[in-house]
Amino acid sequence: MALTYQQLLTAVPVVLDAGNVPNIVGDAGIGKSALVREIAANLNAALFTTVVSLSEKGDLAIPVPPLTSESFVETKNYGRLANVQFGYSETLISIIKYAEAHPNQPIIWFLDEFNRGTQAVQSELMNLVLQRKINSLRLPSTVRIIIAENPDSTMTGFTDREYGVATGDAAIKDRTVRLVMTSSTAEWLKWAKTAGINDLVSAYLTQYPEQLLVIDPNNEDLAPTPRAWERVSRNLDQLQALDQKIQKELAADIFSGDLGDEVGVAFAQFVLAQGQELTVAILKDAKDGKEQFENADEATKIQVLRSWLSPKLASEEEAALFIKYLQLVSEDGQYAIVQTVGEDFIDLLQAMYEQAIKHPQGSVAQLYQYFAEVATRGDNQ
Repeated sequence: MALTYQQLLTAVPVVLDAGNVPNIVGDAGIGKSALVREIAANLNAALFTTVVSLSEKGDLAIPVPPLTSESFVETKNYGRLANVQFGYSETLISIIKYAEAHPNQPIIWFLDEFNRGTQAVQSELMNLVLQRKINSLRLPSTVRIIIAENPDSTMTGFTDREYGVATGDAAIKDRTVRLVMTSSTAEWLKWAKTAGINDLVSAYLTQYPEQLLVIDPNNEDLAPTPRAWERVSRNLDQLQALDQKIQKELAADIFSGDLGDEVGVAFAQFVLAQGQELTVAILKDAKDGKEQFENADEATKIQVLRSWLSPKLASEEEAALFIKYLQLVSEDGQYAIVQTVGEDFIDLLQAMYEQAIKHPQGSVAQLYQYFAEVATRGDNQ
């Protein structure tokens, strides 16, 4: 069970209005912080954020004295600072002062990366989340708390996750409402139209929607996330202002720095190929068609060969050329293409079979046999 960004825009306020604490659980980079910012804006609420993973033990546990003018130090160049002798949290100061100045305006205190804080820090925050007080301090009634966590392997549906988290206390699980956040490429692309996301990023994710968020338990390095694609978009905006030669030199490394090597290189190839898109016509007619095909990313190879599937492959000339390109695709890619043939092109298979009966040594017969070998390859392993 999981909710998309747009669904959570409704679900989280429902939980808040019920007097409960939403606990938004989602993978890193999926958009939890952006979600909370939009919710705060929709509720006309002041937003204060504490990144729990960056908090130290004692940040919140020291009693807060009355807010008097003597509690602060005025500096000439660096603004107004809390006197260190009082030792209380900057965020709590800001929240309380804001509540006093705006008694009727809602406030959201967002405790981000809650379970990436140490057990000691989580314990200090327990009373704030569950009882709305810490020592002698009570949170103003206008303050509503939202927490966010990265998933851990004890959570249903996330047994393969390996984030560096401290498993939450049972009381937190029992007293907060867990709302699992999932990605939706369709929603993200709709948002991208109004967010200034580079058109090539949107075009790529329209073509390969599964690459918005890639979770691979066997890969602990970089991988695509919605937040990473935002950074890629900004980098691409700057890269496109440079000479084409420099773009070719830098693109793969820059994009891989956000997306990981596999997707980063594939996206770089996609960007650099604009204006010279690979088509069936190029594969058939261009002198460098084979070279362009070999230099294309795997997803593009699969896509262009799928677009080639038609009754024309039952002709000797087309079949001879198609099998040469098919053999340049990875085994997994070949299987994906043959699976498409079996699911969507039964008439093509029938036509190829009839031609193979007539000319058992011909190219169509060879391609038909190759399709059969690929389709059963996994059965022989």
